[in-house]
Amino acid sequence: MKHTYADLGSAFSSPVQPQPLDNPELVSSNREVIEQLSLDSYSQEELTQLCNGSKPLNESSPVAMVYAGHQFGSWVSRLGDGRALLLGELHGADGKLYDLHLKGAGLTPYSRSGDGRAVLRSTIREYLCSEALHHLGIPTTRSLCLINSTTPVYREKTETGAAMIRVAESHVRFGTFEYFSYSKQHEQLQILADYVIWRHFPQWQDDESRVEKLLAEAVTRTAEMIALWQAAGWCHGVMNTDNMSILGHTIDYGPFGFLDGFDAGHICNHSDWQGRYAFNRQPEIGYWNCAALTQALLPILPAGQEKAEVILKTYPKAFASRYSSLLRAKFGLVTAQENDNKLIDPLFTHMQEEKTDYTVFFRALSQGNAEDVFIDRERFHAWHQKYQERLASEGRSEDEVRKGMLAANPKYILRNHLLQIAIDKAESGDYNEVQRLLDIMKKPFDEQPENESYAALPPEWAGELEISCSS
Repeated sequence: MKHTYADLGSAFSSPVQPQPLDNPELVSSNREVIEQLSLDSYSQEELTQLCNGSKPLNESSPVAMVYAGHQFGSWVSRLGDGRALLLGELHGADGKLYDLHLKGAGLTPYSRSGDGRAVLRSTIREYLCSEALHHLGIPTTRSLCLINSTTPVYREKTETGAAMIRVAESHVRFGTFEYFSYSKQHEQLQILADYVIWRHFPQWQDDESRVEKLLAEAVTRTAEMIALWQAAGWCHGVMNTDNMSILGHTIDYGPFGFLDGFDAGHICNHSDWQGRYAFNRQPEIGYWNCAALTQALLPILPAGQEKAEVILKTYPKAFASRYSSLLRAKFGLVTAQENDNKLIDPLFTHMQEEKTDYTVFFRALSQGNAEDVFIDRERFHAWHQKYQERLASEGRSEDEVRKGMLAANPKYILRNHLLQIAIDKAESGDYNEVQRLLDIMKKPFDEQPENESYAALPPEWAGELEISCSS
């Protein structure tokens, strides 16, 4: 096992040994990721020990990473991994180097007033949703395995301690750069940038403008990732800069949620009383976060602030371009036409007014029976006639259009009520639903007739679920 991040030195992380949980038991393991990392030889018991921190992986030397961040827009000068440890890196089957990050491993120097633990509820949520987004084609961390225990953990109520190993190409965040920039550790800031470039963009290593290229890549990737969130109807919930990956991958799942009834201003985080991270503000916040990264990198940008601002201003175009393309695909359109907004915007207004289910509508539109999801069907018919005329203008066959739409509009998404059912069962000792959801979400675009109930509209009680930062 490699540990190139730990090799950067004590300024970047602190060595910490995991604090194993009591009586660990395996809740779920992810065969896809196990095979990707060539861990097939590990037994279920060995995976349990690995996830509990009681079985070192090839002489790994765990460290807690230090970083800072803007949390809900306010600067916090030192955060860091308060309950997670970077175990090291393994080569994947694709030749890339992947971090193994153990979440729920106990106290670290950055735990602040926390206990360093994760609970079963929140760990199931992250474990399943990172896989759900991956199979929707959204860049994200992934999940290797998940355990439960008998260790008590105190939140709003007493819960059981859990842990998971998440896998990512990098756990370096915008906030990692901010930490070294604002603490005036500019030498370390350069080392960090060069490390990210060496590991992920080696073709730039000898380029004098390599940091500018890194910034440009981060801006573009972030814009495109958030475009994918918007098209999927997914809310992150806590888009602090310490929760933004330098590679534009979705990271740190907490109070996330897919849209049920369409509401552009939906706030999925019960703790976000100002609505800073509402669904329709995510693109704007992504830009804000990229501006914070740009500011952090200024001390090592040779071309200075003027060039940095030019790079930052590429964000809106990158977002708009990707989002427009994704939205056209959802509607079965290939070409961009001048009046497309005049066609699409009234539909979203109708959906907003009726709280039409976002995912159910687009899947129904793909199958030609979308009128069933509206109350005011005459209004929808009037829109649909214009929509059919727009489709006809491209001259493609109905089968071709439908095939493309079914590939762009999932039937299955990881709704909060499905998660809650799995959590309730798991807290009672039944882990089968966790594995079942994992299997269903691996094929979100397939019909899966045996799992039809998982694609149904959410029950009334789903609207009463409150997901907060403790989730």
